[in-house]
Amino acid sequence: MKKTVWTFGLISGAIMALFMIVTLPFANALDEHSLILGYAGIVAGFLLVYFGVRSYRDNVLGGRIGFGRAFTVGVLIATIGSVCYVATWEVLYYKFMPDFYSRYGQTVVDQARKSGKSEAEIAKTQATMEEMTKNAGNPIWVFGMTFIEPLPVGLLIALVSAGVLRRRSGSRDPVLAAA
Repeated sequence: MKKTVWTFGLISGAIMALFMIVTLPFANALDEHSLILGYAGIVAGFLLVYFGVRSYRDNVLGGRIGFGRAFTVGVLIATIGSVCYVATWEVLYYKFMPDFYSRYGQTVVDQARKSGKSEAEIAKTQATMEEMTKNAGNPIWVFGMTFIEPLPVGLLIALVSAGVLRRRSGSRDPVLAAA
């Protein structure tokens, strides 16, 4: 299992990292389009969860896998991919975009103003964003906050993949049955 998990996890992470690096010039936009573009890269990287579980089932287990084992393989691949995503972000943030969180916080406050929020709500938003910017000086905080960005997507894809790819020992392969 180790070889499959590491191979597909690192490929998944490489896809997400590459996508993040390629879209770096668009990071200044900080709008819903950049959010969609970012999550598209995450989903593209996590497609390797499906292929990794399928590869493990077909090449290691002889075409049979239970839901639990498939889900475990998928979660491990998603975790490795997420760690690669986080490592890439840590390098990009600290080396190339050290003002990202302050710019993001200002964008959120500006959006609150444009949407007509009360001054009390704007002040609360601004205090929250200032706290986030202060916390961003801690690499462990950045790691944790960045890690929880892609991981839910990976867990969802692992869950779906495990459900789709599970095959019990008593079930027949429709391809082999047709032959």
